[in-house]
Amino acid sequence: MARIFVVTDEPWVRNEVHAALSVPGVELADHSDPATVAADAIEANAAAVIVDLQVGSMGGMAVARSIRNAEAQEAEVLVVLLLDRRADAFLAGRAGADAWVTKPFTARELRDAVGPIASLQERV
Repeated sequence: MARIFVVTDEPWVRNEVHAALSVPGVELADHSDPATVAADAIEANAAAVIVDLQVGSMGGMAVARSIRNAEAQEAEVLVVLLLDRRADAFLAGRAGADAWVTKPFTARELRDAVGPIASLQERV
């Protein structure tokens, strides 16, 4: 089963992510602390982390960098950033995100960003 961590403090964003990705073979885990999500994702062998650009005291770009630094010694984790505006795509790429979507997003856009579920299941 593919585990995906969801990091956001906005209930509507969390609900949209769950609605889009609640499919057989995927376990969505809400994570409330952006500062610890990198270590927790690596430890849990998560396939992906979906993180809001504006979350808590540590933004999504910092979370993406933290995951990239942590995975240098561990397993690979797909990082998807949820952006507030299209212009932030440049920043998402610089932070090391694998993919990004601009809010509000459709279920299809988010599914495309995380890739085929089968490939996620192979990572776990």
